Amino acid sequence: MKRKRVAVAVSGGRDSTALWHATARFAAATAVLEVVALHVHHGLQAQADGWVKHLERQAKRWAARGLPVRLQWRRLQGAPAKGESTEAWARRGRYVALAEMAQDEGIDLVLLAHHRRDQAETFLLQALRGAGPAGLSGMPRVAVRQGITWARPWLDWPCEAVEAYVQRHRLGFIEDPSNADIRWSRNRLRHAVWPALAGAFVHAESPLAASCVRAQEAAACLQELAEADQKQCCTAAGQLQLSAWRCLSEARRANLLRAWISARTVNGVPETLVQRLLQELPRATFARWLMDGGELRLHGGLLAHAGTAPLPEPAGAGPVSLDLSRVGRFEVPDWRGAFEVNAVDRNGIEPELLRRCVLRPRGGGERFQRQPASLPRSLKKQYQAAGVPAWARSGPLVFAADQLLYVPALGIDARCLAPHGKPMLGLRWVANAADVVYARAAAPD
Repeated sequence: MKRKRVAVAVSGGRDSTALWHATARFAAATAVLEVVALHVHHGLQAQADGWVKHLERQAKRWAARGLPVRLQWRRLQGAPAKGESTEAWARRGRYVALAEMAQDEGIDLVLLAHHRRDQAETFLLQALRGAGPAGLSGMPRVAVRQGITWARPWLDWPCEAVEAYVQRHRLGFIEDPSNADIRWSRNRLRHAVWPALAGAFVHAESPLAASCVRAQEAAACLQELAEADQKQCCTAAGQLQLSAWRCLSEARRANLLRAWISARTVNGVPETLVQRLLQELPRATFARWLMDGGELRLHGGLLAHAGTAPLPEPAGAGPVSLDLSRVGRFEVPDWRGAFEVNAVDRNGIEPELLRRCVLRPRGGGERFQRQPASLPRSLKKQYQAAGVPAWARSGPLVFAADQLLYVPALGIDARCLAPHGKPMLGLRWVANAADVVYARAAAPD
């Protein structure tokens, strides 16, 4: 009978070596499992090549003793970006590599060797960072991501039990010198703080780990509350309706904001952003807030997320000649967008007027007439009257000689509308999905 495969993430250190060995012994006794050790070479230390060789020898030695084990390993490529935490880069890359190796092996269960002391340390570190229930939850016992179950079977075990197992079976393991480097916060906690804490509170490890469980329960309740509030406060498109959000208690407002923003970012929710929104949203009308990977925009009582941070207008964007006298889509790369031209039977422009268009940036002094019976007014006043926020005032103005024909977000100037019954075309400016071009800094707001 073909054995089912299970994986153990193995660094070569004491804890993961013990879990690999214990899993292999269980697999040998049941004769239904094959244990694949997954190792990630981070490329950060000179000794890392030697660690791979150590694990290869260990797998070969155990297999010779009848344990159903194999080793798979992968080296991370690249390096942390400028300003990026080496720890964060290594952790993210490690889990990606582990998942890829597991998928290559057809494995859907990966075991991790974290124990109770690791959980207690995580709780303290998160508390020192000011984390809420989600952060204080520590590491989950079981999590499912990308079709793989990640399990920590020793999360309730004290580290002394793991040490005793290693000694009993005389297991050789790697001593990573970086574990003594107190530049890393966990190492500082482990070497400088934990001995004093354990000396003053002998049983600190157990209640701290238990606090993680309570925090997990609290985080789950807050998530359920946020989901219920989102149903009441969000549009079908996912925009947050301020009128409904304001009706919540302050605590529920904050909880909903964290959940709503969390679904729109991959790098966590900055508490500083949440506090700013709590203070500024109730009084704001039009506003935007930058965040990692994009920005939040408030307009018309709706808070929306723009997935990509706005890019400045290209330095080379300027006057462009274009023939818009026929139906179609006309790309304008210099302005990161396109004009869509369609045949219409009212509120359009005669094709001949669009034959020699000139696209220009906003320069100040332009006057626009929104309705046939109204008076021309400055673009600033027309934008304000139409409720167009600053971030939507993008794209080039369309002229025929010195006559203004079209303004993105406002439409066709009423003074150049074609007479009823004449052939006419409608215009629409469409900015590229990934770019939101702002008005030039020199243009009046």
